[in-house]
Amino acid sequence: MKTFLSKKPFYLSQQQIKWVEDTIASMSEDEKVEQLFCPLLYSNDPGYLIHAISEHRWGGIMFRSNPAKEVQTAINTLQANSPIPMIISANLEDGGIGLASEGTYMGRQMLMAATGEAEQARRLGRICGVEGAAVGANVTYSPIVDIDMNFMNPITNARTYGNDPEKVLEMGRAYIEGLSGTGVLPTIKHYPGDGVDSRDQHLLTSVNSLPLDKWEATYGKIYRGLIEDGAPIVMAGHIAMPAMEEFYDGKPCTQVIPGSFSANALRYLREELGFNGLISTDASPMVGMMAVTNRAEAVPLAIEHGCDMFLFTKDLEEDLKYMKEGVAKGLLSEKRLNEALERILALKALLKLPEKKENGTLLKGEEALSVLSNPEHLAWAEECADKGVTLVKDVRGILPLSPEKHKKVLLEILGDFESNDRVYAHFEARLKEAGFEVTKYIPETFETIFLDGAVERFKAKYDLVFYIGNIENASNKTTARINWHTLFGAGNNLPWFAKEVPTVFVSVGNPYHLFDVPMVPTYVNAYCHAPAVIDAAIDKVLGRSEFKGISPIDPFCGCWDTRL
Repeated sequence: MKTFLSKKPFYLSQQQIKWVEDTIASMSEDEKVEQLFCPLLYSNDPGYLIHAISEHRWGGIMFRSNPAKEVQTAINTLQANSPIPMIISANLEDGGIGLASEGTYMGRQMLMAATGEAEQARRLGRICGVEGAAVGANVTYSPIVDIDMNFMNPITNARTYGNDPEKVLEMGRAYIEGLSGTGVLPTIKHYPGDGVDSRDQHLLTSVNSLPLDKWEATYGKIYRGLIEDGAPIVMAGHIAMPAMEEFYDGKPCTQVIPGSFSANALRYLREELGFNGLISTDASPMVGMMAVTNRAEAVPLAIEHGCDMFLFTKDLEEDLKYMKEGVAKGLLSEKRLNEALERILALKALLKLPEKKENGTLLKGEEALSVLSNPEHLAWAEECADKGVTLVKDVRGILPLSPEKHKKVLLEILGDFESNDRVYAHFEARLKEAGFEVTKYIPETFETIFLDGAVERFKAKYDLVFYIGNIENASNKTTARINWHTLFGAGNNLPWFAKEVPTVFVSVGNPYHLFDVPMVPTYVNAYCHAPAVIDAAIDKVLGRSEFKGISPIDPFCGCWDTRL
């Protein structure tokens, strides 16, 4: 009897444990190895998926956001054709939109934190669970419980609940409470903790450089609290933790070892933090995992050193070959293979997937999709936006804006993302509805204005310059800072005119832009570009609604001049 499966977080019954044991006993070695994988497939075509699942018995699949019916059909196809029910995962960080394009976009985690109300995180969890389950998900890779200690980190940022460990724990706990009972299990990530380094683990192995006592007082407090609560899954990031290496090795750490296959960091998670649940790697094609050792060793050693599930693949067939070769060569022991498999199947038992398959409730019908973006969820999103949008500074009293004072507006969006057109159009439409004349900044059009240094002509032409900071926190970006259309020393869209023309900056992404635009006198953090958030930001700068948000980070970036 696998007694650890009867304990937290699985609490499996004897019958469920027997299903785990019987299932393992019936599997070939190849089938066991295949269960370790949770790949990302790049097609929702049912024919392709039937072929894929007949070729390999993957333990799980991760889905990106696509039209709801398309994703639901794909998930149903996989579950209907998989002998062992599958873990279906998604990044439901911001709402149902993480899996279905029609889902509710509640907002980034930092928006929840800015409201000061754990209830907002609880509602976010509820939306993610209800809407994710309707499409067919049963696991979400959220909440993020990283601490945004370093404002230069380009990937944590607004995806976190801020820089206060107590707040991160409170909000992470509330999110999980909201998710409870929806049929979708949470994952706490990214162990051993992102946000200390200024670099992105997608691009290299980043480092959590805290000494162990400081780690325990911050990240450790969060992980201990959520593990004690019964968190079922931890995602191990490609983040080195030298202090944990030294804790076990008793000597200075001289190697960069990502947490995703650090035997010491994963041992610390099991032994010191008492985690008994499933450990998943973060996405395995990230450079933070790829660049520190050869792939043929990294694949099996991630499991041998303590992870249970292998997320994504660099090449599907090649990584599978590496894992099988790792077993044959002894890099992955039979003991660890079986332990990982037991936890994967235990998670499926915890989700009652075998029972659902047996009684015909595993597949979702199209009618379930009616819950997406339902009136209650949209109302929650609007309330959260109203309470979260934050006025950081208005040192010259420019607000509230009005057509009487600021009729002619030069509107510029900063960033180079797919969302730019939607975000710009939303701001433009709302400003025009309010009676402003809006001119869109286009670099080519504005070059001639600045070549002759016509400051007075610029002042005569515009009553207000309105920046939209749409710098998203996206993977594989070295920084999350502003790139300008420069022209000689002054540049043609830099806010050189901040003393000449009233200038307002609303960030719908990175909350730290004052580091690059300290001269801007009026600055607002909205944390994300959800439609309800844009509406709330506009209402507030127009004076139709008061600002209520309280910054969960230092938006002044520790600088003196950014406050002026």
